[in-house]
Amino acid sequence: MRVLVIGSGAREHALLLALSRDPSVTGLFCAPGNAGTARLAEQHQVDVASGPAVVALSRDVAADLVVIGPEVPLVVGVADAVRAAGIACFGPSAAAARIEGSKAFAKDVMAAAGVRTAHSEVVDNPAELDAALDRFGPNWVVKDDGLAAGKGVVVTTDRSAARDHAAELLENGHPVLLESFLDGPEVSLFCLVDGETVVPLLPAQDHKRVGDGDAGPNTGGMGAYTPLPWLPYATVQQIVDEVVQPVATEMSRRGCPFSGLLYAGLAIGQNGPAVVEFNCRFGDPETQAVLALLESPLGELLKATATGTLADAEPLRWQDGAAVTVVLAAENYPGRPRLGDVITGADAEGVLHAGTTRNDEGALVSAGGRVLSVVGTGTDLAAARAQAYERLAGIKLPGGHFRSDIGLAAEQGRISIAAQG
Repeated sequence: MRVLVIGSGAREHALLLALSRDPSVTGLFCAPGNAGTARLAEQHQVDVASGPAVVALSRDVAADLVVIGPEVPLVVGVADAVRAAGIACFGPSAAAARIEGSKAFAKDVMAAAGVRTAHSEVVDNPAELDAALDRFGPNWVVKDDGLAAGKGVVVTTDRSAARDHAAELLENGHPVLLESFLDGPEVSLFCLVDGETVVPLLPAQDHKRVGDGDAGPNTGGMGAYTPLPWLPYATVQQIVDEVVQPVATEMSRRGCPFSGLLYAGLAIGQNGPAVVEFNCRFGDPETQAVLALLESPLGELLKATATGTLADAEPLRWQDGAAVTVVLAAENYPGRPRLGDVITGADAEGVLHAGTTRNDEGALVSAGGRVLSVVGTGTDLAAARAQAYERLAGIKLPGGHFRSDIGLAAEQGRISIAAQG
């Protein structure tokens, strides 16, 4: 099986690494890729948001399966174009990708499916903003209703900060979604979904804030770990039964069945799981940790999902222990990152590339905000954390920064879920 992976981040590097372990995969291609993925796959340039361009490349490399990593090509319909060309594609249609592309659409689906989520209102007129803000608080959650790469969200107890963010979004022509605050620790649960067949992967927890102790602004994600020692397996099954399965069924009922990776971001409060958001693709950085423990052949799983045969797949197999991924970010991220700094030590095992490229002299340099994901595995969370940070210590990036506490609260037993009432 020849597989073309679309994207350029550490998520795509993790996908390629897992695909390279699948004996059924005989050829790997990546577009546009990065300096790290070039060691695993034949690299090609492509406009990832152009269906015709991705189709043409898929034909050029004789791909049997196209795997679309990022959300933007999915939302604009690239998967539809690939499937229309007769090529198997892992990734939802544009209609189904609205579960991420429009938070208002996602709320409507959840309401119809009876899925618990935050109370919300969409504001598209600045004149209505103050009255709407008065209906929320004391914790305000303000979101861009469209795609914002994880950085369009402000969660604050400061009404003026909430108002400033909402006003900026409206000024730029973006509708604003106001939500009630959901209590409890957050969980990312990835599920392979083929219509109404749902297969969950290991649950993970992302660290969105830029600084230790969840300080500073939101980012695309500064690290993640899996599994979650504080989350009972029964709760994972509850999420599948009460959240993912009903949403998959509702989307099928609406004529936009989901095919691909449905990512449920949830808060586990005293009333049980409640959805914070849905994404229509593998999440970054959780993918880097989750796939590090996967023993089942990934290519076969993605192909089964893409071709409607997921129900026939064997139960997933996982390596025992834990995995942790820590993101090394460029100076000033999540603001405008400094680019072009030389990176050393990034060829080590467990180092996945995201914002990297080669300069004219052939040196590895930074080319994005999140530059590398460093993955550690071990018999438990403490061992996985130790390996990840040991590997990170061997990497040098001028001005680079990372969180030192990825998975630490869970390792120390400081995370728990309330008894459900």
